[in-house]
This record gives sequence, C-alpha cells and structure tokens, in this order.
Amino acid sequence: MDRQVQMLPPEYLWWMLSIRLPDGSERTYDTPVTAARVAADIGAGLARAALGAKVNGELCDLNTTIDRDCTLSIVTPKRRDGTIDDDAIFLIRHSAAHVMAEAITRLFPGVQLVYGPPVDAGFYYDMSFPSGVSPSSDDFAKIEAEMASIIAEDRPFTRYEMALDQGMSKLASEGSKFKIDNATRAKDAGSVALSFYATGTPGNNWEDLCRGPHVPSTGRIGAAKIMSIASSYWKGDEKLDRLSRVYGVAFATKGELDAHLALLDEAKKRDHRVLGKQLHLFHTDDRVGPGLILWTPNGACVRQELQSFISEELRKQGYHQVFTPHIAKLDLYRTSGHFPYYQASQYPPLIEHEQLAALAAEGCTCGDLANRLASGDIDGYMLKPMNCPHHIMIYASEARSYRDLPVRLAEFGTVYRYEQSGEIGGMTRVRGFTQDDAHLFVREDQIAEEVLGCLSIVKLIFGTLGMTDYRVRVGLRDADGSKYVGESSNWDKAEQACRDAARSLGVPFSEEAGEAAFYGPKIDFIVKDVIGRSWQLGTVQVDYNLPIRFDLSYAGADNKAHRPVMIHRAPFGSMERFVGVLIEHFAGAFPTWLSPEQCRVMTISEKSDLYGREVRDALSAARIRAKFDDSNDRVQSKIRAAAEEKIPWQVVVGPKDAESRSVSVRMRGRQENLGTMPLNAFVEGLALEISSRGASPLSARFS
Repeated sequence: MDRQVQMLPPEYLWWMLSIRLPDGSERTYDTPVTAARVAADIGAGLARAALGAKVNGELCDLNTTIDRDCTLSIVTPKRRDGTIDDDAIFLIRHSAAHVMAEAITRLFPGVQLVYGPPVDAGFYYDMSFPSGVSPSSDDFAKIEAEMASIIAEDRPFTRYEMALDQGMSKLASEGSKFKIDNATRAKDAGSVALSFYATGTPGNNWEDLCRGPHVPSTGRIGAAKIMSIASSYWKGDEKLDRLSRVYGVAFATKGELDAHLALLDEAKKRDHRVLGKQLHLFHTDDRVGPGLILWTPNGACVRQELQSFISEELRKQGYHQVFTPHIAKLDLYRTSGHFPYYQASQYPPLIEHEQLAALAAEGCTCGDLANRLASGDIDGYMLKPMNCPHHIMIYASEARSYRDLPVRLAEFGTVYRYEQSGEIGGMTRVRGFTQDDAHLFVREDQIAEEVLGCLSIVKLIFGTLGMTDYRVRVGLRDADGSKYVGESSNWDKAEQACRDAARSLGVPFSEEAGEAAFYGPKIDFIVKDVIGRSWQLGTVQVDYNLPIRFDLSYAGADNKAHRPVMIHRAPFGSMERFVGVLIEHFAGAFPTWLSPEQCRVMTISEKSDLYGREVRDALSAARIRAKFDDSNDRVQSKIRAAAEEKIPWQVVVGPKDAESRSVSVRMRGRQENLGTMPLNAFVEGLALEISSRGASPLSARFS
C-alpha cells in the first residue's frame, strides 16, 4: 500500500509554498494547506469530485497537509478522457474493505480482522471467525445491506496517529494477535508511530489499524458488492491459522459496478477452462501433475498453426531453428544467474544416482545438500527455467566474425517453473510451458534495427489475430539494484534502446520501474481482448549482461575481440498462455485458419452420402480440415451440433446439389444459408481465406 506522505513541520518553511499542477501552472501559499483546499481553490466542481491526491507522485488522503514545494494532482473518479482512474479505484476499494470489515464485525461478534488490501480484481479482507461460525454466500445479502447502511451514513474516514508504544498498548488491549503482528512488522520496518483510521469520529466509531489512504467519506463509495468467500492462511503459511478471505468489488457508481458484473458474466462464458473441455482443446490430469498441459488433437492443431505462422516470418527474417534439451547442468544456470536469482520458482536440482548414494553414505542432511548445491561444492542438473543459456552455448560453439552477426537462433522450447499450487489455473498459469523463444546476438550498432524487427513480428501477430487494442510497457530497473546484474552503464544503454524502439511504434507506452528482468530491460505488449481485459503478451529484451557472464565474443573488423549484445524475444510468450487467451478472446470461435475443424459437411438424407463424402474429400485435397457428418440425425440437429462446436463453415448437400455439383453454404453465427455455390468455387474461396489468414474472407463472395 502507499505510504502516507511525510511532511516537514511548519518551522522548516523558509519561503513561499509552491505547488505545481499537472497542466504546468503553479499555486503559491504562505501557510501549509490541504490537498482539499487546493482542489477548492481550483474550482468547486473539482472539489466535489475529488477523492484523494498525489503529492510528488505519492497517493494520499485529500486532507493531507502540504507544507513544502511539490507537484500535486487531484484524484477524481475519471480521467480527462473519461476512463476510470486507477488511483480512484484503489482509494474506493481500500475504503470499501474497511466498510465491509465494519459490517461483518457488526453481524459476527468476536470476529478478528487480519488485513484487507485492494487488489486488481477488487478487494478482500482476511478474517478469523469464532469457532463454530462459518459464513457463506447465504450471508452476502445481509452483509451488503449493512454496508449500504454505512455508506449511506456518509461518515468521514478520519486518520490519527499514536506513538508506537501507545499504539501497541491499544492493540494489546483489543486482543488481536493479527493486528499486533501487523504493528510489529511496521515497527521492524522503522515506523515510529502507528496510524489508525476511524470511520467517523475516533473513539466513537469503528476503526482499524491502517496506513491509508482512503476516500474522504463512506458516501464516496458509490457501489459495492460481495463476490465470494474462500479459505486462506495467515501469512500464506498452511501451518498457521486458517482464515476466511471475503472478496468484494467497488466502484464510484452503480452503473460502473453493473458494467463490471456484466463483464464478469461474459468472461465466465468465455472461460478457457470450460471451453477447452467443451471443444476438446486440452486436458489436465492429476496423475500427470498440476499445471502440466496435455494438448489434445484439436488444441495441438491450433498450436501448430500458430507455430507455422511465426516460423514463416522467422524464415523471412533470417532466423535459424535450433533444438535444445530439457535439462542442463546446474553450473550453467549459476553462470547465467538464473540460479540463484530464480531459485524460488525453479524445481529442485536433480542429483546423479552415484553422487546421491555417496552423499547419503556420508550422512549428508537435506540442509547440507541444499547448502552445498548453493555454494557450488557439488553439481546437479536442472529442468530448464529458460532457454537462453542453451542458445548462448550454441553461439559459443564456434568462432564468430562481425560479418556473421546478427546470429538469430529460434526454438519452440519447453521450460519449467515451480508455481504454487494455489496459483495454477488452466493454461494461463502453468508449471511447464513452451516459449516461441529466440535470441539474437548482435553488434551494438545493430541493436535498433534488430529490436524493430522483433517488434514488427509482434505487431504482425496481433494484427493478423485482430488484437489491435494494445499498449507497450518498457520495464526498467527500480531503486533496489541488488536483484539486477551487470554494469550500470550497460543498463543505461539497454534502457535507452528500449525507449527508442517503443517510441517508434506509434502506440501509447509507459515506463515502469521494477518490471525489468534481472539481466536487462524489456518491452512488453499489454493487449486488451474483446471484452476489455488486459493480458501481457509478447516481450522483447535487450541484454548486455549475459554475454559478459559467459564471456561471449566475436572478431571485429579490427581483428580484435568484441562483445556481442543479446536480444531476447518471444512474440507469443508462452504457447499455453497465448492459446488460453485466444480461446477467451474468440470465445472458442477461432478464425477459420486457426480452427481445428474448418468445415463440416452435412447431408439432408443418406441418399446424398456419396456426394457428401466427395465434397469432404475435395476439401481435404485442398488441405482444408473438413469432416463429414454421416449420422442418422436430422439435418437441423447436425447444424445445431456444428454451431455448438463452433465450426466456422458448414455445407449442406442434397440430391439437387449432387446434380449441379454445388453446395449450400452456412457460416458460423448466421442462422440462415448464405446461398448456393459451385463446389470448386467454394473450395477455392475457402482455401484462399485460410492461406491469407482471413485477409481474403470467403464471406465477401456472399454480398
């Protein structure tokens, strides 16, 4: 959560207070002022709409006192362009978490509160209910009614602070070990005081230990709803107290809440886990292991089409396909830095049988083994978490000249990451996934051109798939330099290369500290699907550091050794995640070129079965994925089945069609026939739609 802004005492004011606003104008004051006062001075409308403020970029309460020169922006429910402001949503949801907690403590005496943060999907509060009390979804209506009452009272959120010892005594008297633990962690982090928020008047109304910030009053929470309840554990540790986590969502207006609920309903219909089973695209099985995807024939067809698509483009850009093993020696990842930097998300090392037996004979404990692996005293093997060290070894396998660069190596390489079991979900969060990975080894003067080439592939993919609503995020280092490797000067050059490339795309981009990989900055594509959800898909990274760690070189025109720069790029990212997103984006109705089955042939009666098979064979000969439904069902049942299976094209044939060598054409999403077409023309038109990946649609022939 954002820290409350720390202000200097008034005696440190040595000159007129100057406040710079987002439009570049300045306001001056000769005494400290609140953000609310500044909003009122700007205009009555802004004062009414204001929910909070950002002082020097830090989110804070509207009544925060400003007593030093600063930049100030007033947070309102919507931005100037009419979109919902993320900071406003944070304030509303954080405040709604307090209102929900108060409502629940009224309805369930004895409940102990743990913590309640806002999150991307809404907010939650972890709670410990008295023994024998088990709230359920049946209680949501009365909790919401109690929340509505608190919101209607429009009580102010009032912040006050207590000295650390005094605050700890207050919490001890209240008897909540959870709040005492929260306060102790604040103390250990260097806090000299504890802050509380009363929903109303301190001492008279409900209050909670909290750092803030909040909206001015409960009435500014326009609409809230309880969404679900689940089990959780204190500090996420299954050995500690079992808790109940109550989830909710809140918006500035009821209209925004209703729109959000409609979006959730639509998302539920598009759930790739449900559609994946319905359309036989993929399967998971506990006997195989959680987060490990089994691609069934239909899903494998989608994946293969995507791989063929990207492979065509890679050949055009001069990439070379490579294949590498799924494991490698641990020392390889020590050199790269993946071990230990990514140790928490990797599977444990594999030890050879003979070495393991010898260690056991020595009486080596598990702790000793872990320490000796970490120190490098013994080696092992690891399921690869990244493909880059393998590609580096291919580059280093022969001498390179400046004339050879760039060297572009590509692989659909499967990697393995250990995800917590509670975080695994369908295809979008898995433990084993295949990256459309490539690594380019380039001269420094080639960086700009090669990064643009990588970005052009990403843009082509999104354009072909109709995913045109996206933004670009440039991931940079944050202030904590300890998790990054390499020289600062190289980071500066790599970050500037990413900025320049992002600027050339002509789409909105943002710079976000802390989003860089440990070895270099990156460009990520954040794509919105058809129902407005954002997904991080596609990445390009500039890396000066791994070539240094592996001592890579090439012979320059001066016959001296020079260091190449690496570019990492994965347009799809993870094939599993990308296909999962596509399933939901298209609601399972893939474009024809991607569809596992592209055309279904149906007959009016068995009298036309011979011609129906001939039509199917003609389609198959044109490399169109077609099936013939020769069941005894009525034709309307066959049409309905094809619609449920989301087949993009269907043809119905009867005796007259057989005589005229034609087909009656139907299209997914249309209730009626489009019309009759000569068989050869239909096959030709459908083949063209597929080969052009939708650029020449067959539907255009039916005006």
